[in-house]
Amino acid sequence: MRLRLASYNVHKCVGLDRRRKPGRIVDVINEVGADIVALQEVDLRLGNRPAALPLHLIEHETDFHVPDFAPESPSLGWHGQAILIRRGIAIRDIRRILLPGLEPRGALLAEGEAGGQPFRIVAVHLGLLRRYRLMQMAAIRAAMSTREAMATAILGDFNEWSSRDGMAPLADAFRVHAPGRSFPAARPIARLDRIALSEGWHLGDAGVHVSPLARLASDHLPVWADVRLSPDG
Repeated sequence: MRLRLASYNVHKCVGLDRRRKPGRIVDVINEVGADIVALQEVDLRLGNRPAALPLHLIEHETDFHVPDFAPESPSLGWHGQAILIRRGIAIRDIRRILLPGLEPRGALLAEGEAGGQPFRIVAVHLGLLRRYRLMQMAAIRAAMSTREAMATAILGDFNEWSSRDGMAPLADAFRVHAPGRSFPAARPIARLDRIALSEGWHLGDAGVHVSPLARLASDHLPVWADVRLSPDG
């Protein structure tokens, strides 16, 4: 079973021209052609955190559905994050993982099935300080340890500038891929956006999605990975 996984920090739909245009973000998401997308900064930091990226745009302009991680709020997701799932891919369970740190952070966990094979996606937007990022990764590992073993992919903005350090809590069970420079979008220098794969995922190719629209729509470029989901690990 082959899938394209992606991660995209949409910067509350504010582009480098300082204009908030959710439609541009949707167009970039469609350009990437992924089956599963982890999104960061999808909500506004005001009041009860209304969605910066409206659900109706995703429902009418894409082939994705959005698991509801925050039914009690008008947000698209939870802690500014959402997961988009291509229609036809079954999701059987979702969970929220509260993360430690000075600022409120949380991870999203979705478990599903594709081609008869179970999989788990964890969407993250880790903290600005490495000390707390390490704690947050450890908390994610602890949350997963109580659940059924399955192929797991962690997608998101890891906020880690180093290409060698800062991934210790994942090192024994995940291969962390930084597909390329994705920040800032106009002239990328940092590999902040990453995709971590456990056994069960086989990486074919990975990269950064670069287009004229993507360079304008957000301060990050999307990253993607083409993977194969296999029952033999």
